[in-house]
Amino acid sequence: MNVDFESRVDFDRLRQYRSARARQALEESGLGAVLCFDMNNIRYLTSTNIGEWARDKLMRFAVLTRTGPPILWDFGSAAKAHRLHSPWLAPENSRAGMTGLRGSVAPEAGFFARTAREVKEVLQENGVAGEPLGLDIAEVPMVFELQALGLEVLDGQQAMLDARMIKSPDEIMLLSMAASMVDGVYHMIYESLKPGIRENDIVGLVSKRLYEMGSDDVEGVNAISGERCSPHPHIFSDRLIRPGDQAFFDIIHSFNGYRTCYYRTFNVGRATQSQRDAYTKAREWMDAAIALVKPG
Repeated sequence: MNVDFESRVDFDRLRQYRSARARQALEESGLGAVLCFDMNNIRYLTSTNIGEWARDKLMRFAVLTRTGPPILWDFGSAAKAHRLHSPWLAPENSRAGMTGLRGSVAPEAGFFARTAREVKEVLQENGVAGEPLGLDIAEVPMVFELQALGLEVLDGQQAMLDARMIKSPDEIMLLSMAASMVDGVYHMIYESLKPGIRENDIVGLVSKRLYEMGSDDVEGVNAISGERCSPHPHIFSDRLIRPGDQAFFDIIHSFNGYRTCYYRTFNVGRATQSQRDAYTKAREWMDAAIALVKPG
């Protein structure tokens, strides 16, 4: 969605901003380095990404020290692809790696121990091996192996959240683009929502349309209708939409790593007075909350 005749998202500027924010957060945290297994943090540090299937495997990881560039360990083929297509990472800093794949590989195989040694070598090379290592998320054997090498492991997720909290103009534009895609999808839902269609049919339509518009990850679509609306089950079903139903949706997707969690409620037919009253009250609460939001 970038063009040559308007200034829109500058990805080089975006990468530089995120790097500076991460380093600032690291300096202020008292950590010598941060070790990230969280895919969102890895993308923030390295501007690399692989498929959604990897999100819960905890086998890709990245290290950022206060004094050195980010170093990424990924699936071997992915590491080679990054060397070809991600020139902002030095080739030697895109490395093949593997941990335990959430229990698929037993700790006795030695992958956790090898990873811990490689991480410690990076810390030593950058002069921060004697300082606390921040860790965002990890398998328990990974923590044990790091500690066995004498590393002090502390919470690194908060430092990364501090870095990511303040958005640049490029990030705000990407968030707006992600939301605008959902705007279009909600109009499609409005046109499609009628008796006889199922919740899962809507989920399929939403996913298809978002990927057509350039989404890089449709993480989830809550589609809830009728008697399923309360309490919120947080998962769609094959329930048929009926006349008079209330139906609400939450669309969670990512565009260039910037995500939505965007709810809307619809009525199949006319809204009742009690529904109008509830909407009015909810809108009053949201407006009051928005009025409290200010810098700092």
